[in-house]
Amino acid sequence: MNTPPRDRDRERDRDRDRGTEATVPPLTRIIRDALDRLRAVDRRRPRLWDAAVTGFWTVAAVLDYTSGGWRHTAHEDVTAPEFLVLLMSLGFSLPLLWRRTHPLAVVLLMTPISLVNVWTGAVVQASLLQLIPVFQLVLRSSFRTVGAAALLFLAPVLSGGFRIPAGWGQEVVSYVWGLVFVVLLGIAVRTRREYTEALVERAHRLEHERDQQARLAAAAERTRIAREMHDIIGHNLSVITGLADGGAYAARKNPERAGQALEAIGTTSRQALSELRRLLGVLRDDHPDAERTPQPTLDELTPLIERVRRAGLPVHLELNGEPATQSLTPGLQLTVYRVIQEALTNTLKHATGPTSATVTLTYSPTHLNARITDTGTGTGTGRTAETAEAPLAAQGIMGMRERAALYDGTLEAGPRPEHTGWRVQLRLPLEDTHP
Repeated sequence: MNTPPRDRDRERDRDRDRGTEATVPPLTRIIRDALDRLRAVDRRRPRLWDAAVTGFWTVAAVLDYTSGGWRHTAHEDVTAPEFLVLLMSLGFSLPLLWRRTHPLAVVLLMTPISLVNVWTGAVVQASLLQLIPVFQLVLRSSFRTVGAAALLFLAPVLSGGFRIPAGWGQEVVSYVWGLVFVVLLGIAVRTRREYTEALVERAHRLEHERDQQARLAAAAERTRIAREMHDIIGHNLSVITGLADGGAYAARKNPERAGQALEAIGTTSRQALSELRRLLGVLRDDHPDAERTPQPTLDELTPLIERVRRAGLPVHLELNGEPATQSLTPGLQLTVYRVIQEALTNTLKHATGPTSATVTLTYSPTHLNARITDTGTGTGTGRTAETAEAPLAAQGIMGMRERAALYDGTLEAGPRPEHTGWRVQLRLPLEDTHP
């Protein structure tokens, strides 16, 4: 059982991912998986994650207060009562619950607490938690906002130096270095995140373009298949119709000619079925070895004209010039063949009165011209220009023009100047002469 192309692409991507995964060191894979799980929890329940982070730092700040650890960093002339130290510890930790949604507001809220902290000389270690909302600002805000937050962070420390000069150097240096480290870390993380988002966006854009190109290719292929089926079915049915009409007429006067017409109908029908089976077989996914007989070339022009003659339309073939065989690619030959086939089919279907046709091929060093004319007096909708009233009948002329355009050629179709028939003029540049 064959796998559809889309499923095969998915399997190939999974195999490639598994191969890449095998080259990742085990420790790196464990750390990456743990971080991925944490990010997944954060995406599903961001408020729960914020509460967990806030709770962790609140407990750490309270433990620092209850254990008296803050006294090791406090100045000798500290004037802050212990309840104020507890309030300041909570003031630096509890607002972290809104560090991601309102980071600038959190910095503004912590600034007066920081000012009280340095002016009392307590210098609780929880004051460094101000760097967490500053880090969030670096990740998502403009550098002007980050600069304002940095000034709000340093202003209390600088002003505290005037209150307690003894701790000027140590506190300022530690706060400045902490701020520099957090800002640089935030810039690195932000740059990495933006780079990753740009890669993901580019991958999505390329995937979208790939799907769009696939849809365009499918549409073009459907148009090509429809054109081929139109040429195959339309031509052979027109030949069969002409043979059937001629056979019905001959049956009354010449049974032998009627039998010949029936034989020709059978031959034409079998040929049409063979061509359709070959075309449809190529389209089926479960038949990868479907027969792929080459498309018709100009060598098969004579049998085509013979079939049309048997259908009752006298056709005269004229060749002018020497064919430049090295420039007549299979695609170009197929275009000429199909245009002649469609033009003769239209003559069979729509011309009235005594009608004959002439096919003239003219080769020049740079171009190939094909001219198909007939002497029919009919001007049915199928032989008129494309109009809104006859869209289906105009598909044949549109298909011929599309085929000519594929090779930078031109096609003109319309009544002959003397109004005694129809003319189709095809002009194709030879491929070796393209600029």
